[in-house]
Order: sequence, then structure tokens, then C-alpha cells
Amino acid sequence: MLAIFLSLSANAVRAEVVVFAAASLKEPLDRVAAAFGDVVVSYGGSGTLARQVGLGAPADVVLLANADWMTVLSEAGDVQATSIIDFASNRLVVVGHADATAIALDEASILRALGNGRVAVGLTKAVPAGIYAKAALQSLGLWDALSDRLAEVDNVRAALALVARGQAPLGIVYQSDVQVSQDVKELAVVPADAHPPIRYVGAITTQSTEPAAAAFLAYLLSDAGQAALAEAGFLAPLEQGE
Repeated sequence: MLAIFLSLSANAVRAEVVVFAAASLKEPLDRVAAAFGDVVVSYGGSGTLARQVGLGAPADVVLLANADWMTVLSEAGDVQATSIIDFASNRLVVVGHADATAIALDEASILRALGNGRVAVGLTKAVPAGIYAKAALQSLGLWDALSDRLAEVDNVRAALALVARGQAPLGIVYQSDVQVSQDVKELAVVPADAHPPIRYVGAITTQSTEPAAAAFLAYLLSDAGQAALAEAGFLAPLEQGE
């Protein structure tokens, strides 16, 4: 009886791994969390999540869509530097409503597709997808023509939603986001060399005392974790320097 009581008590107080994760990870991470068990995930823009972790928000693991934000956290001592991993990558695409047609990535084609509308993007100074989008538009020589035609929102899924609802004729999102909505269609793939590599990075926060946090990060790199990410349209982690 004592053994049963102790077992029940241990299960009752078993801690959950609290994960702060980039909004673009929701579909595969929900599956990963369900398979791993005892995980609570809070989704948002990577910049917002990084600031919350920096202010002491009670997260055990943080998963971001931009390595620069992780560098900020590491240099501030907010994450365990030795725990930082790359666990996925992605591509950037231009999307339109499901009945739209493919476009070329030149000024005339984009302005024609836009009409009087705007391009939905993440915040270009804070949201990774927005930061990548700005870099791509600058690299492609489109920034001057489009910088005043952007509808900037606080995460990439909000940008996707604007296009899905017909409130923006075009959006710049991750390729994996296209699978989320039947109301959007990929119209063009942004060249990978037009923006910094899209790296998804994770780490354990310095305030975490949850032993399972390390196991959760390891699970993301396992065959099961990588399969869930690949099924959702994410690409394998990039080698350093790619």
C-alpha cells in the first residue's frame, strides 16, 4: 500500500515542461507535445517570447524561429548556452488566396497582384518571418516599391490569416504555413540566398529546474520529432555555416 501511495503521490506532483514556441511551429509541436507528454506550450512571435523569457517568464524551454533572438538570450544569460540546438529550417514563400495564380518576383507582377491591397508580413523589426521578408525584399530590389504597402502583424500566422480571409491579396510566410489553410496558395518561392538562413533553434532557460526539459529537446531531434516536423512541411536542421 505504501508503494502505491508513493507512486500516486509522485505522479500527482510530476512537473510539466513549459515550452515557449514560435507560432509557426504550432501544428507539429502540438503533436510532439502530445507524444512526449506532460508538456504545456505557449505560442507567439519569437521576439515577444524572447523578451518574455528575458523578463523571467516561467518557461523551461524556448523554441525560436530566429537564431539572432537566441543569441540575445544566450548573451544575457537567460538560456543555458550548452543546451542550444538547431532542430529545423524553412523556406520563405509568397502566398495569395486559393484562387490566385502564380506570380513572378518582380515589381510589376507584384504590384499588379496587389492592386490596392497590401502585403501581409510579420513585424519587420521584431518577428522572424518579417525580418526575413524585409531582407528578401531588399535583396530582390523590391523594398522601395513595397515598404509602404505592407500590413505588418505580430506573428506569421496572423499574416497568413489576413490572406486567408481575403483582407490582403498577398502575404510572405513560411512554406510550412501553406499547409495550415486551404484558403491560401503558394504563388512564388523566395530564393534562399535572398535572406539569412531560416533556422529554428531551441534551448533550456537558465531558470528551469525541470529535468525533462533536456529530454524534450532531445525528442525534437529524434526520428519521431523530426518526422512530425517534416510532415508539417519543415526542413531538416541546417549545418552550421549553411
